[in-house]
Amino acid sequence: MPPKKPEIAAETIDLQACEARLQTVQAEIAQAALAAGRAATEVTLLAVSKTKSAALIQAFLDLGVRHFGENRVQEAAQKWPELRAGNQIELHLIGPLQSNKVKQAVDVFDVIQTLDREKLARALAQHKEAEGFPKLYIQVNSGAEPQKSGVLVEDLPAFLDFCADLGLEIAGLMSIPPLDEPAGPHFELLAALAARHKLANVSMGMSGDFATAIGFGATHVRVGTALFGAREAV
Repeated sequence: MPPKKPEIAAETIDLQACEARLQTVQAEIAQAALAAGRAATEVTLLAVSKTKSAALIQAFLDLGVRHFGENRVQEAAQKWPELRAGNQIELHLIGPLQSNKVKQAVDVFDVIQTLDREKLARALAQHKEAEGFPKLYIQVNSGAEPQKSGVLVEDLPAFLDFCADLGLEIAGLMSIPPLDEPAGPHFELLAALAARHKLANVSMGMSGDFATAIGFGATHVRVGTALFGAREAV
């Protein structure tokens, strides 16, 4: 007889801690919006659930969170079909997208925030007639960092025209400021670019700087650590 497999203990979720962290973030969003003369309802909290378990995500679903961000297509494809059941979820891809994973990304995500190159735009355009085709944001490399994805600021107008020629509708802009520079000027720049090109959505700001981003007009803030705790190494 083969040895009996050990039982795996069910994950224990501290629901009170989850609720407390969520309430703290929501209060900070409301405070930052008020200081900027905006309504808190103008800002969407995007819970960054990359590497987090389905059980932990479910705890935040039970608390009413409905907008989530994932970094990897395959991980999201494994976790979210069951989590979506019975819930009106908006799932954002906030990590890099490889051209060979476009079809799966279109099936899994409601929003793709990381459109950043012509090859990817062409691949997405091949699926633009698909039912439920996701909204698209362009990722902008506001700091011109060579190691970071994103369209350079000076290349944005031409890239927008390129996407339009492919029949792709762009819903907004996204960026991640350089770690070694103040975030405010980068947020101000992204908001100005969105306004110049009449794009309604501006995704900027994370756990450490989302209040600043709201002050500069962020419509979506991507918050992971402040909600879920430190990310596990993968």
